[in-house]
Amino acid sequence: MALSTQESEEDSQYILIATIDNAKNISNVLKAILSKDKELATIFATENGLKVTVEDSKCVQANAFLQAAIFQSYVIREDSVTFKISLSVLQECLTIFGGGSSQGGNPALKICYAGYGSPLLLMLEENGVLTDCSIKTLEPDETLDFNFTSANVINKIIMKSDFPRESDLVESFQCTQTQSNRYKLSLLKPSVKALMVSCKVSIRTDHRGFLSLQYMIRNEDGQISFVEYYCAPDEESAEND
Repeated sequence: MALSTQESEEDSQYILIATIDNAKNISNVLKAILSKDKELATIFATENGLKVTVEDSKCVQANAFLQAAIFQSYVIREDSVTFKISLSVLQECLTIFGGGSSQGGNPALKICYAGYGSPLLLMLEENGVLTDCSIKTLEPDETLDFNFTSANVINKIIMKSDFPRESDLVESFQCTQTQSNRYKLSLLKPSVKALMVSCKVSIRTDHRGFLSLQYMIRNEDGQISFVEYYCAPDEESAEND
C-alpha cells in the first residue's frame, strides 16, 4: 500500500483519519444502502468504526456498519463525530478507478476529516496514480429512533442469502407468537441490493410489527461488515383489516 498508515505532521489537523488497502471493501457495502441519486447519508464515527445511515419517508432506515477492524489504520480524536454527506457522490469517488465494475481496480484509500464545516477528504491511489477528492459536508439532522430492541423481538429467522441446494437454508428459527404484518414493497425494494451481496440475513419483528433485516457481508479479504434495514408496518393496511 503506497498510502502511508503512519501518522504525519499534516495529519494532526484531522480528527478522523482512516486508511484501507482496498476501497472496494467500503464501496461494496455502501452500494447496498444506496437506492437513489443525490441521496444524503449521515455518518457517525466512533472508536468502533463508521455507521452510515440513510432514511426514506420517515418509515425506513438503512444502516451500513464499517468496523474499525476492517481499516489498516483508524484514528479518531473525539468521542464521536457526526456529519451529513451525499452518499452518491461518495460512492462515485470511491469507484473513480472503476471499482464499481467487474474489471475495476482495487485502489488504496485514505479518509480525512478536520471537523465541523470541513469537507471530507478522500485520497485514492492505484498503480502509482493518486486522486484527491473533496466532498462538502452538511449539518446532520436527527435520525429516526425505531427503538428496536432484542428484548421486544417476538419472531426471528437467520438464514443463508444464496439458498444453496446442498445445505440447510434456515440456521435459526424462533417464533414466540403468531404475527401478521404488511409492508410497502417500495420501502423494502432497496434492501434487495444488500441481499445480493450478503452471505447471511437475519429477519426480525418486534411486538409492534416493526421489521429488522440484518445482512452479513463478507468482503474480498474475508472480513465482515453489516447492513441493517428497519421498516415500519403499513398502518393503512392494518386499519383496513
